[in-house]
Amino acid sequence: MQTSRLLASVILISIASLNITAALAVDPQDAKDEIYIGAASDKLWPTLKESYFAGKTIVENPVVKLEAPRRAESGAQVPVTFSVNNNLSDGNAIRKVYLFVDANPIPLVAIYNFTPLSGKAQVSTRIRMETDSYVRVIGEAPDGKFYMDSLVIRASGGCAGPPAGGDPNVLRLSAGKIKMNVESPAKYGEANPATFMIKHPQLTGLQRDLVSGGYIPAFFVQKVEFSYNGKPVMQADTTIAMAEDPYLRFFYLPDGPGTLNVTVSDNEGHTYTHQVEVKG
Repeated sequence: MQTSRLLASVILISIASLNITAALAVDPQDAKDEIYIGAASDKLWPTLKESYFAGKTIVENPVVKLEAPRRAESGAQVPVTFSVNNNLSDGNAIRKVYLFVDANPIPLVAIYNFTPLSGKAQVSTRIRMETDSYVRVIGEAPDGKFYMDSLVIRASGGCAGPPAGGDPNVLRLSAGKIKMNVESPAKYGEANPATFMIKHPQLTGLQRDLVSGGYIPAFFVQKVEFSYNGKPVMQADTTIAMAEDPYLRFFYLPDGPGTLNVTVSDNEGHTYTHQVEVKG
């Protein structure tokens, strides 16, 4: 399935309410698990799997790992970290990773494509969640095998809640300022961490204008591309499920001094660029 089709898929999902009080009548451990799960449902995944990975077998495997808080402070800014335990230089290394939120209006958060110059496949970011949900990270190997890790996060209102910055027209005008930081001195021949953040409102198209009552048009980052001395490091194809002011902590593998570049494009055709010098 092509990336463009994945990013265009919109699956509207109704979540059934979970009766927490029923937990009082069951085993204490079951009750504790139910409280953690909240309204999240694992019944959504089979349909999503067939929509995005029709006919594919996906197995849970510790080669991919997902970390996040069990309960988010804000559904609009949910921190998650995923990693893939493999050598990116190997021929059969997992270099393509999908991030999903089952119960979001658009379940696909992003698709990450790594290269040997990533150093290692590990990313920390912030996402939107509309309700309690299973969150999944899926790694795709070149041999066609898929590996997954998942967990439940309790959160609400992250996709349809009003923009945090106020007037959406003002937010549009301020979009595009990028901050990118690297550690200095760099360690050549090793995976070095870098952080990236871009000022962007990430309007979801599901939020209402508080004055007119109509829906605010979607305005969001679609692609983030990193390169080092002109060679690709990592690419992320992203959706409305990325949090406002998208943030990424990632790795790159410098072989000497040079320039780490980023190019960002959004759904309205704007392009933003930034670069930082890397020295040993």
